[in-house]
Amino acid sequence: MAEYAGKCFEDLEIGMAHETHHTITEADIEAFASVSGDYNPLHMDEEFAKGTIFKGRIAHGALTASYISGILGNDLPGPGAIFTDLALQFKRPVRIGDEVIARAEVSEKIEKGARVTLSCKCMVNGKTVVEGQAKVVAPRRKD
Repeated sequence: MAEYAGKCFEDLEIGMAHETHHTITEADIEAFASVSGDYNPLHMDEEFAKGTIFKGRIAHGALTASYISGILGNDLPGPGAIFTDLALQFKRPVRIGDEVIARAEVSEKIEKGARVTLSCKCMVNGKTVVEGQAKVVAPRRKD
């Protein structure tokens, strides 16, 4: 069985953060469309997308947001965390070739129920493209 990193509720501190880097590819968009069923031509068809306010194809907002889920499930808190709430605002489009830096930071801990709130943000070229907060139930240490 694989060993997993991550933190238990008792190890988390306000201000603790983790970030990941992802470059959006054509394959990412195609795979996300296949998994989600979202084949909006804004994401899939350059000619269609040129006629929109974005003047070209953009990645699915939920694809960008999914990098936050990766942090919560793999790193902070990590394995065993239960995702209970996600509130996000999409600020700017993300395009093929963009490097997305996703970041989650512990902003609140509630002892009862091992609940944790994290401030979340995704950035491209130093500009926020997605921001909001996530809530999870963190695993407790098994002593």
